[in-house]
Amino acid sequence: MTGNRITAVRGEIVHFLADPAHDGRALEHFADGVLIVRDGHIAECGPAAELLAKLPPGTPLTDYRGKLILPGFVDSHVHYPQTDIIASHGEQLLEWLEKYTFPAERRFADPAHAAEVAGFFCDELLRNGTTTAAVFATVHPASVDAVFEAARTRRMRLVAGKVLMDRNCPDFLRDSAEAGHAESRALIERWHGRDRLLYAVTPRFAPTSTPAQMRLAGRLFAEHPGVFLQSHLAENRGEVAWVAQLYPEARSYLEVYERFGQLGVRAVFAHCLWLDDTDRQRMADTGTAMSFCPTSNLFLGSGLFDLRRARELGVRVGLGTDVGAGTSFSMLRTMSEAYKVLQLGRQSLSAVSAFHLATLGGAHSLYLDDRIGNFTPGKEADFTVLDPRATPLLARRSAACATLEERLFVLMMLGDDRAVLATHVMGEPAR
Repeated sequence: MTGNRITAVRGEIVHFLADPAHDGRALEHFADGVLIVRDGHIAECGPAAELLAKLPPGTPLTDYRGKLILPGFVDSHVHYPQTDIIASHGEQLLEWLEKYTFPAERRFADPAHAAEVAGFFCDELLRNGTTTAAVFATVHPASVDAVFEAARTRRMRLVAGKVLMDRNCPDFLRDSAEAGHAESRALIERWHGRDRLLYAVTPRFAPTSTPAQMRLAGRLFAEHPGVFLQSHLAENRGEVAWVAQLYPEARSYLEVYERFGQLGVRAVFAHCLWLDDTDRQRMADTGTAMSFCPTSNLFLGSGLFDLRRARELGVRVGLGTDVGAGTSFSMLRTMSEAYKVLQLGRQSLSAVSAFHLATLGGAHSLYLDDRIGNFTPGKEADFTVLDPRATPLLARRSAACATLEERLFVLMMLGDDRAVLATHVMGEPAR
């Protein structure tokens, strides 16, 4: 074997080669497995008995036997400036924005404040096993610089962008269509494709952008190959009614975004609760993704996500924590709440489907599954190590499990940040 740096980790390896909802052989499991990492990328993954013999003498080997090694979690929708308003009492979406979100985001005009929060935010993601995220900043360009710099120093893969907002918001957060376009373009030139960082054109949602700003956002998305677009869609019934008043010519909320060229490959919309099948099919046909954000949908009383219909129609779906209306940075807690949301909708979420959504499924929703999401050779070596005995209750319940699926289900229902023993980014320990 050749390469500048080779390391290896040993433990119980679980990852996905495809979507288990469609392929019964999608899950790959090595009860005693080894990951070989070369220069930050997966070189090989397989049984320990086979791969240990291939390691060159003196190769550093980290022993995680008794623990589960999975790909790093992918959070497909989160607001880093809302870190400090998580667990703020009450309100639904539109009131939440006025009471908590906008005052908190005002502070990000201060680059020092933005840098401090961004560092905490990235550390909190890693502490919870999340190695990739799609992140909203604020209207302030310095807030984008701060989160990208924090992610860059930690070698994380991050998608982020400056919020565009030129109406129906406080003056202290309002940009203009032209300024928002110019600032976004400058940020794309500064950050997109640098190290593991990717830019997302980020209109907050249709009500807070004028048609002129929406048009320019669509133009940015079209004119810069490889950039993303992220926004919110049909989260709350009051919001949907407001959009219908603002854009009476559009058939639906989704059509507003489509009219401005904002659907397509690498476009991802959070929530997507109050949609019909015409909208879902249009998202599928254009390759536009949904982010399922169960903890915030419950916290704000917004509604229940319909995963079954999204899957049946072929829409790409990832999981999002949506901090700060979301109530946890933990993807394990997010999977747990996803299970409960779907139960209320008379749908079932298996453990393997949940872990797929949090890993390869999330990567697929962001069109990053050629780089992250599983342990196939050549992928970036981001992974998390879960301890099924992290708490007395987890240990007791896990000891009674007869199958891998049962153990994964227990982890997702009872686990939280305490179950994350380690997180590795590009093969190196990050916490």
